[in-house]
Formats: sequence, structure tokens, C-alpha cells
Amino acid sequence: MKPEGLGPVRWGRRNTPPGVRRPVVSAVRRPSMTDHASQRIIVRATPERCYETVLDVERLPEWAPDIKEAEVLVRDDLGRPGDVAFRAAAMGRSTNYTLRYTYGSNPLRISWRLVEGDLLRRMSGGYEFLAVEGDADAALVVYDLDVDLIIGLPGFVKRRLEAKVVHAAIDDLKARIEVGAPTS
Repeated sequence: MKPEGLGPVRWGRRNTPPGVRRPVVSAVRRPSMTDHASQRIIVRATPERCYETVLDVERLPEWAPDIKEAEVLVRDDLGRPGDVAFRAAAMGRSTNYTLRYTYGSNPLRISWRLVEGDLLRRMSGGYEFLAVEGDADAALVVYDLDVDLIIGLPGFVKRRLEAKVVHAAIDDLKARIEVGAPTS
């Protein structure tokens, strides 16, 4: 409905045309929006060594500065972590969450999903460690993460938080393996 000879009509609260119902915006519930992060990096170590470093979740606080505690609650039949409880620094406070680790048919892939958490609605992700063709002492590390927070955050804050998580997952892992110390 554009009156002749005028620019575009912007319908607001006061000038909504008769018979047109404005959508009701609810502050109670927002649609679930999962954010995805993915990164790849070459690490100067075998895929097996990378896998073993990530699998040693109890030592994660030594090289991922935001992880304050990691406790294996359940192990699978092969002794690998099953359910793991974490306490981490997040947005100026402490957060607690439990992840369930799974291992598929690919022997160099680790996946996880959220069991429970105080700031997280959903979280799943994983690492995959691939051999680099022509270089026996290098691995391609592939990291994926999907997160849905309970609280809404502005886009720039989410991107900053995402960058920090990916940094710990990739760059600090690389430093731990290649140098023996985190980069942060």
C-alpha cells in the first residue's frame, strides 16, 4: 500500500492500516539459534599424538586457560572418557557443564554433546585428526562446535566468545603438542 507519488510507507504502531494486525513480540521466549564454529590447522605431530592429547581431558586445564577443572565421571569399556564435568571461566563468571564423549568407527575422531550446563542450552562438537599426505609428522586437526546459550548475547560478543573458544581448541592445542605450553 504505497500512496501515489510518495516514498515507501513504513508502518509503525501509530500508522498500521485498519484491519492489519501487528505481530506480537514476546520477551518470554526467543527462538533457539545455534552458533557454529569450525576451524582446521596443521600440527607438527602425528594424528595419534593429537588424539591422545585431547583424550587426556584431566590435563586440559594445563593448556586451555579458561578450563579450570575437568573431572571424568564415567569411562567407557576401553578406559576413554565418557561423561566429563567441567568448570570454566566464561564472560566474567564461572560456568559448569557436563559433556558426553563418543567415539565412532573413525579411530581418530572424538565427539561430544552437552548432558547439562548452567549457561548452555545445547552444545555439540568434535575433533578429527587426519594424516597429512607426504608428511608423516604432521596432522590436520579439524574442530567443529555448535553452541546455543541460555542467555541472549549481542552478535559481537558471541563472535568474540567464539574466537576465544576456537583459540583454546586449536591454537592452544597446537602449542601444547608442538611446544608443550599454551599460547595464552
